[in-house]
Amino acid sequence: MRRKMQFSLWLAGLVLGIAQFSGNARAEDINVMNSGGFSAAYKALAPGFEQTTGNTLTTAWGPSMGAAPEAIPNRLAHGEPADVVIMVGYALDDLIRQGKVLADSRQNLADSRIGMVVRAGSTKPDINTIAALRQTLLNAKSIAYSDSASGVYIETKLFKLLGIEDQVKRKAHMIQKTPVASLVAKGEYELGFQQVSELLPVSGADFVGKIPEEAQSITTFAAGIPINAAHPDAARSLIHYLASPAAQDEIRRSGMDSLSSASK
Repeated sequence: MRRKMQFSLWLAGLVLGIAQFSGNARAEDINVMNSGGFSAAYKALAPGFEQTTGNTLTTAWGPSMGAAPEAIPNRLAHGEPADVVIMVGYALDDLIRQGKVLADSRQNLADSRIGMVVRAGSTKPDINTIAALRQTLLNAKSIAYSDSASGVYIETKLFKLLGIEDQVKRKAHMIQKTPVASLVAKGEYELGFQQVSELLPVSGADFVGKIPEEAQSITTFAAGIPINAAHPDAARSLIHYLASPAAQDEIRRSGMDSLSSASK
């Protein structure tokens, strides 16, 4: 209770300072585009922001990259409104280079690692070492991974690193749009890989663990403001809030790794 009170006081001070700086305390409807990796932390933090600021968050969900129309770059290309985009850091950098996102708005939010799930109640295979992970993948009847950053890494680098690219290519599948763990929960795939924060919220799938650090790909999630944002000041207040020290407990609870500081 005391922590929640301290958090509310801190957020109120932050919002007051931003409002005084911008000269605009009017509540806004902030359009957010958010990729899956940061979604659990965002969903936990958003109500506090809305309640304290009076702003409303309207959120569109989609991957940071890929051909799906829901992908954030494709949403922007189609003219969908956005005040804040939250996505894989290097994908955000691409949008900055293309002149679609303000460079000075970029803010790192959290680091994310890849984990694995099996169907609830199934035996959890060993993935604690490189050798164990390799054997588990070879033994599996089917393997699923996302079409975003973690899946691209698995398909293009991890299988090669483990020396099993040819052996698993017929049973390894990149999944679009649908959370990988939900398909594992239905029994459609034996093993599922994705960002830990995207695996943990799914019922019907048991989290096995993170893949070994030597084989790990750490993805930094970041936020930025599109150049045509309708509410840039309110957007900056949201980004500052998500990157604040007070937000770190929820970020860690979601399965992501807190940054060492809230700075870029």
